[in-house]
This record gives sequence, C-alpha cells and structure tokens, in this order.
Amino acid sequence: MTAKSNRDIEKVYSNEEFVAKLRRLADAIESGDKFEIQIAGERIYVPVRAQYSIEHERGDSEEEIEFQIKWEN
Repeated sequence: MTAKSNRDIEKVYSNEEFVAKLRRLADAIESGDKFEIQIAGERIYVPVRAQYSIEHERGDSEEEIEFQIKWEN
C-alpha cells in the first residue's frame, strides 16, 4: 500500500451543495454507516469510529466555525 501524501485543502461550496453534504453526513451518523465524500478530486472514506467536533475561532476582523471530523488510520 502506498503512503498518502499530506494535504490541506479548503473547498468552497454553494449553500445548496453544503446543505446536501451536511444532510448526507447526518444520515450516515444516524444510521451508523461510514461517510464518503469527494473533495478536490479525491474520494475520502470517513469510518464509523470518527470523532466529531465543532471549533470556533475569533480574530480582530472575522470569525470562523469549523465542523471537524477526525479519525486515525
């Protein structure tokens, strides 16, 4: 198996696309299934054991909320 390279990508979606992805994620979590998503051409498989968190950051001129999904390979 080849090692995966490091990656740090931020992808902007339309409101409709973002809502659709959140709905699919919520459905997967509720049903206990893995979640699959394609980001910038790469398919990502999020396992059931993933942990979910919400992060809030505030700076001088902007605020940010990040919905985070983390797991170990």
